[in-house]
Amino acid sequence: MSDVYEAELVVGRRETAADGVLALTLCHPLGEQLPAWEPGGHIDVVLGPGLERQYSLCGDPADRTAWRIAVLREPDGRGGSAHVHEQLRQGDKVRVRGPRNHFALEPAPRYRFVAGGIGITPVLPMLAEAESRGAEWTLLYGGRSRNSLAFTEELSRYGDRVTVAPQDETGLLDLASVLDDVPEGTLVYCCGPGPLLDAVEARCPAGMLRLERFTPKEQETGENTEFEVELAQSGRTVTVPADVSVLDAVRGAGVEVLFSCTEGTCGTCETDVLEGAPDHRDSVLTDAEREAGETMMICVSRCRGKRLVLDL
Repeated sequence: MSDVYEAELVVGRRETAADGVLALTLCHPLGEQLPAWEPGGHIDVVLGPGLERQYSLCGDPADRTAWRIAVLREPDGRGGSAHVHEQLRQGDKVRVRGPRNHFALEPAPRYRFVAGGIGITPVLPMLAEAESRGAEWTLLYGGRSRNSLAFTEELSRYGDRVTVAPQDETGLLDLASVLDDVPEGTLVYCCGPGPLLDAVEARCPAGMLRLERFTPKEQETGENTEFEVELAQSGRTVTVPADVSVLDAVRGAGVEVLFSCTEGTCGTCETDVLEGAPDHRDSVLTDAEREAGETMMICVSRCRGKRLVLDL
């Protein structure tokens, strides 16, 4: 984890992208190039003590001089969006880590993109990438109202491949129109609020679907039990009580690990599993990745047996 890029970046442009959506560019204060990234990537932004959030990169991956993010003002949020909208100004510095990518655009001959509200942010650079690959694609993009939908002017260049469907004009997104009878080989990418993701997931074969969640998915879990975690790099063994997360247990033992959301959505604490069977409770890994059991999010996931060996 030590090779993760971390730096203080400067807020450049600060623009309104839609009602309640603020777009920011972040640049290196000395003009140095930023790390390369691919569509679907996100960064951690440290806004203050105990105030760290993840935002999708929604600019041009070829532009190494700046990263663009967009932040939705959430009145009932935990303070991150309010801080960005009310306090972060052009010229201010923020500490940033990343980029990371758990939502990469895999090769395919055709794509169906579905975005809801601020979920357009990781999808936006995917469209340009799909275009450059010569793939067939369409986007269905919805939100509360037309004024709440960000980046519609940028999307207009794609013509009728993009369907903008504000809920107050057209009702709920017509998922059947894009997800029924999808040709074999198509990949479906979806990002947005939980109910939209659940609706898409219910309609789409799992092998075809790629999701990114901003909030944890509700899932059934078994009773928490105590187990042991061997830390392979030091040979130490840590007991994880039933009411303590793996993350808190290893940190309590003095092991430094990167983490952020503590909800199983950002992927920051992803750790390699060398032995044992993880009890996956995250909202990041695909079904295939869970089945493989090669990594786990130690902030929420646990052990199916009595022992795990982790690469820590």
